[in-house]
Amino acid sequence: MDTDCLAPALLAWFDGHGRKDLPWQRDSTPYRVWVSEIMLQQTQVAVVIPYFHRFMDRFPTVAVLAEAAEDEVLHLWSGLGYYTRARNLHRAARQIVAEYGGRFPTVLDQVQTLPGVGRSTAGAILSLALGQRHAILDGNVKRVLARCFAVAGWPGQAQVLNCLWRLADACTPQGRVAPYNQGMMDLGATVCTRSAPACHRCPLASGCAARARGEPAAFPEPKPKKTLPRRETLMLVVLSPTGEVLLERRPPTGVWGGLWSLPECPLPTILEDWCRERLGAELHRVEKLQGRRHTFSHFHLDILPLRVELASEPTAIAEGNQLIWYDPRRPSPVGLAAPIARILREVTAATFHERGDCL
Repeated sequence: MDTDCLAPALLAWFDGHGRKDLPWQRDSTPYRVWVSEIMLQQTQVAVVIPYFHRFMDRFPTVAVLAEAAEDEVLHLWSGLGYYTRARNLHRAARQIVAEYGGRFPTVLDQVQTLPGVGRSTAGAILSLALGQRHAILDGNVKRVLARCFAVAGWPGQAQVLNCLWRLADACTPQGRVAPYNQGMMDLGATVCTRSAPACHRCPLASGCAARARGEPAAFPEPKPKKTLPRRETLMLVVLSPTGEVLLERRPPTGVWGGLWSLPECPLPTILEDWCRERLGAELHRVEKLQGRRHTFSHFHLDILPLRVELASEPTAIAEGNQLIWYDPRRPSPVGLAAPIARILREVTAATFHERGDCL
């Protein structure tokens, strides 16, 4: 593949087959493109679209997002995963208001200072929204380039990544940068897929080095596999007499940082003592619920939920701890991780069914 030949072939394909009616393409301001690019990290387009619509309806501008409470931002992100992205969006919006008067910066170096924005994301925002010439290198583009030029190795290695950046810059045209970058992402997402690439539909097939070798799926090399460690945690579904559930805010960093979750206690533990010391309440009755596993990128989390009835209301709430009562019948706008939301739905549905009440 000649670097000068890639863009013309790709752009001709994009004109006929590329995606041109995505929600963030209809009014491609830097703000809207930025939000879409953050949401699209590690997440498929079809999943992102309804979240993007809801997010834009509530936060139509950087200023509105900056003024919002973090809980509301996380609430609208609930279920999308990788919640650091939402917290970084919120922090970045406040930085834009403070440093740029609420106008999204238009210089690459300035955009890269925003929390959660790296070189590729910054280049994507400025090229897709403003037509500036910047190379991008998301996962789809890495795959296309690695195959076209038969770049050996895992892209997470510095030497391989640097090689791909050089190729990305060399292939990026001087004009029509927005459709070119969108086309590269589209090609990787719909044709040059991770497994079973559709080479017969690819506009770059005639010059693709990996295809010429007869092994397109061999590039790029996958991340070296490692066995994920396993962790266990007890999660307490503490129910009030009226059916409310006790939630605890997680620390701002780490797993599900800043979200509301079920109170946890370590294994092993004496539950009666833990409830007394941590919640300031006596334990009345405990029921073991079905366990479940949630897998993060770096470990498996085995959740052991317990339905807990207390003999008295926890005094920790009155003491101003990070605890709230959550009413599933009238859910407040708080951020919940998807596994926690599922547990709440299952437990509260069963509880109200037993009582003959309606959710």
